[in-house]
Amino acid sequence: MLSSIVEFLVMLNPFALFLYLEPIRKDLSHRDFMMVIFKATLISFSVCLLFFFSGDLFFRRIFNIDFESFRIFGGIIIFSYAYFYIVKGQKALIIIKENLDDLASEIALPFMVGAGSISLSILLAHDHAILKGSLALFLIFGLNFLVIFLLKKLRDSIETRKFKTAFDKNMEVLLRLNGFFIGAIGINMVLMGIKNLFGIG
Repeated sequence: MLSSIVEFLVMLNPFALFLYLEPIRKDLSHRDFMMVIFKATLISFSVCLLFFFSGDLFFRRIFNIDFESFRIFGGIIIFSYAYFYIVKGQKALIIIKENLDDLASEIALPFMVGAGSISLSILLAHDHAILKGSLALFLIFGLNFLVIFLLKKLRDSIETRKFKTAFDKNMEVLLRLNGFFIGAIGINMVLMGIKNLFGIG
């Protein structure tokens, strides 16, 4: 269970999300910013919970897709995310909107909920009981929100512009380093899927 939570958090990557949100961090008050993140977290949690309960049924029983094939495909998608993080690093992809609810939806999809997190939600349902899996999802998104909150408080507490710039640069380094962990998770999913599919080892 712990490894599943860590893998999911690495995939969500709160450090990357914090960097992507720089355009709106500058334009929103602390309260409005955290309210947007809270709403985005609720939306993301709801979507992942939906796939947690119905994803396995949807793919295996309706489309008759072997679960290990889905694991391999999910691993490839997650690996592609890692490539994006390592090669491209931070990009300002979110812009400020007048309606904060629309902004929360834009942050949730696709920045917090994408193919990678949906894949991990379905894997969570496959590998763990319903109660444990649901609790894990709740903890994952709660921790993700907490990390973003703490990063925001930490950056706001820095008074010197020079140190704020240094803080942002270090965040970019963490973003790229995180890509290696995401890549390893993706490759591990592919290898595990191949082993299970062909009965190796």
